Amino acid sequence: MLPGWGRNGRSVQVSRVLGTRTAWSTVGDGEFFCPGCGGDRNYQRLTGRRRFILLGVPVLPRGETGPVVQCAACHRHYGADVLDHPTTTRFSAMLRDAVHTVALAVLATGGTCARTALEAAASAVRSAGLQDCTEDQLGALVEALAADTGRLFGEPCGASLAIELHEALDPLAPHLAPAGREAILLQGARIALADGPYTPAERDVLATVGAALTICSDDVTRLLAAARTPS
Repeated sequence: MLPGWGRNGRSVQVSRVLGTRTAWSTVGDGEFFCPGCGGDRNYQRLTGRRRFILLGVPVLPRGETGPVVQCAACHRHYGADVLDHPTTTRFSAMLRDAVHTVALAVLATGGTCARTALEAAASAVRSAGLQDCTEDQLGALVEALAADTGRLFGEPCGASLAIELHEALDPLAPHLAPAGREAILLQGARIALADGPYTPAERDVLATVGAALTICSDDVTRLLAAARTPS
């Protein structure tokens, strides 16, 4: 039997003579979260042209392929949808903004903006990464928002506030596990409870938070009840 023939030997020989090769061209670059490396990495966005090869020489075009995303570190290729996942840096910023927005929304609808509520809100915001946040800063922001929009403390969640919550939470929700989405809602609930039982306006804004985080209404009710129970 000739070397390389028999028991798939023929296909091995043919593959050495005929095949395809892709010539890649860079059409963009940036930073992304590489699922292979498990962290933020630089990438190149590539498109390719495939050709038949004969004895190692390209002879006939076979059309285009891609685009693909190639990690600059591990060199693996991924579909372009990998860029939909935020980088670690971007995700951290989105989370900080979300918690800050929820805290301000709950304070604005709380009715009193009591010191205990401000302390709970500032603690939540600092835990999310805004470490220089103070109670006085949050209080001044809530008052400025009320003056700018003409809102009164204790009003239900209006259209403008609902839009702000959805703008902060909608992009974040798909990238959070259920426990992460629930944690944001519970933070808002604890701010609302810091100065007493929920007011109707606080329940309204927390329901809006839950909806923006894609938490069903039954689970929102369960979580708001659980937040009232001392741990």
